[in-house]
Amino acid sequence: MAVSITEALDIIYTNITPVSTEIIPIEMSLGRIMSKDSVATFDLPRFDNSAMDGYAVKCSDAGTIVTSDHVIYAGDNPEMILQEKTALRIMTGAPIPKGCEAIVPIEDVHIEDNKITLPSNIIKYIHIRRAGEDIKSGSKYLNKGDKVTAYSITLLASQGITHIHVYRKIKVAVFSSGDELRSHFEKIEAHQLYNSNTPMFLSRSKELGCEIQYIPSTGDTIECLETSIKSSLSADIIITSGGMSVGDKDYTQQAFANLGMELYFNKVEIKPGKPTAFGKIANTAVVNLPGNPLASMVNYEIFIRTIIHKMSGRSSYYHNTIDTQMREDHKIKKGKNTVTLGSFDGISFMPLRQQLAGMVGPMQKAEAMIITKPDIDFIEKGKKVKIIPISWEFFSSEKKDFFTS
Repeated sequence: MAVSITEALDIIYTNITPVSTEIIPIEMSLGRIMSKDSVATFDLPRFDNSAMDGYAVKCSDAGTIVTSDHVIYAGDNPEMILQEKTALRIMTGAPIPKGCEAIVPIEDVHIEDNKITLPSNIIKYIHIRRAGEDIKSGSKYLNKGDKVTAYSITLLASQGITHIHVYRKIKVAVFSSGDELRSHFEKIEAHQLYNSNTPMFLSRSKELGCEIQYIPSTGDTIECLETSIKSSLSADIIITSGGMSVGDKDYTQQAFANLGMELYFNKVEIKPGKPTAFGKIANTAVVNLPGNPLASMVNYEIFIRTIIHKMSGRSSYYHNTIDTQMREDHKIKKGKNTVTLGSFDGISFMPLRQQLAGMVGPMQKAEAMIITKPDIDFIEKGKKVKIIPISWEFFSSEKKDFFTS
């Protein structure tokens, strides 16, 4: 019996756990997922410093003429104490000397010899960066489950961190079944087809930060399928496509069962791509996707991308949506939860003209998708819809309703 899309996702959430962790240099951590919180060991800035090139002054000297005989540069350690009727020339980033109450920018003073005429109004502490105003010692500045970006690395480097704890990369193995399939680098006969699904799954998995393993297309026999499965069991996720229907040579599920797979579901109430299965052999997740390219692409985006997010240790692994509107009228065949691929220009969602389950052409144009409920057969232009992005990552740490109804 088929499960609903939300039931399938709930089963995935329940049965997928993060992979193990490792310690790596921060320079190698871009795109990885933090497996521990990062807590500041010191204030940032570490000391009060000047936000401007100018003069360190006392507020009581506003509107008067003061003298200046010293310059404080970034990297200096000033030991002098600022006295009334004097000012200290100071550079951006230089430590604030004792007795200083404000920084006056150089363009706001009049200079003649070493005589400095100050403005009549000086606000206390203006243009002074306070110690800890950016990050306080003892505060958490990166969270477990965060993806490391260039700016995360900036934070880590600012705290003198050289290595961090991250979840290791997920290993994905991919193969397809079908005697009619040949790899794209082989010559084919008129009755054969190129295997486009395997390169698609490998490329998309790599794009999502996984390590990949390619298993050549296998024949449609139990023995061949079991050989391919055994070659894949070192992976965290095995992705297959085809062999999931009730044809005479559709042995994929049987081959996995023979090797001990616990099957959680083998059909999903979704169009396209109903013959989608999910199970596990020990700690290896197994996903059987439809053989039709567009149907397998849709189910990859909905289910496997969720598995990767949850398994990678991310704190955000629930599909998130963006509210937008339809650019044109769109008809849908009633009766099933239907996925519609389309483009998104930041203002509206435009369904692709043709998107049949066996097509490959529409995939590169698909920037987002909408999922409609079975009672929907028409969406008019301007109607509010919920899109799930494909071209960029947009997930939530809270479960969201992603159906357009």
